Amino acid sequence: MKRLVSVLACLVCVGLLTACPTAPPLPPADPGPRTRNVSVVGNDWHTAIIIARSEVVATGLLPEAADFPDAPFLEFGWGDRVYYPAERKTVGMALAAALTPSPAVMHVAGLAGIPAPNEADREVVTVALTENGFRRLVSAIAGEFQRPDGYAAQPVSRGLYPNSNFYDAHGRFHLYNTCNTWTARMLRAGGVDISPAGIVTADNVMTRLSGAPPPA
Repeated sequence: MKRLVSVLACLVCVGLLTACPTAPPLPPADPGPRTRNVSVVGNDWHTAIIIARSEVVATGLLPEAADFPDAPFLEFGWGDRVYYPAERKTVGMALAAALTPSPAVMHVAGLAGIPAPNEADREVVTVALTENGFRRLVSAIAGEFQRPDGYAAQPVSRGLYPNSNFYDAHGRFHLYNTCNTWTARMLRAGGVDISPAGIVTADNVMTRLSGAPPPA
């Protein structure tokens, strides 16, 4: 896995010499109290956002939460339709995903709790949002699902964990639009001052979150 990360990192570093994606503007400053917590989990290649399911359901914005009725938390991750679900990931698959814009999927997992950090391969950062920022974050994530009939998206395959699914998602995965830039965009929609520009690895995301508002 670390070899895959190294290959992609080299590709992006070369690509950044000729192109640099711009960051979407931050929402207007919100002076409200930061009473909502969300968590970001990252390993050496991927990041995802974890939110309390009851808080997601309360917004009424994400009907797919009904697929996980007993889960206290939901984890959301976005990625390449071929590479992300693969049980055995290869360098060739990583290169194909990076170099050729390809369809995306959303991975949603029902979790019993926030995962504990593991120094070997996992880091967890909890970020506090305002009420408005939290709703914007959930709205941004909800807008990533493809819902051709206007109803809840239907799973296209089982997910990576026992209680998880993949869903068709909007957007195209490529070198400058990866799972980690997606995480940064979603958080930015929620008012977190993080830019997706220049992000390559999960470590990039987690490092930039080091100055984010602490848990409420």
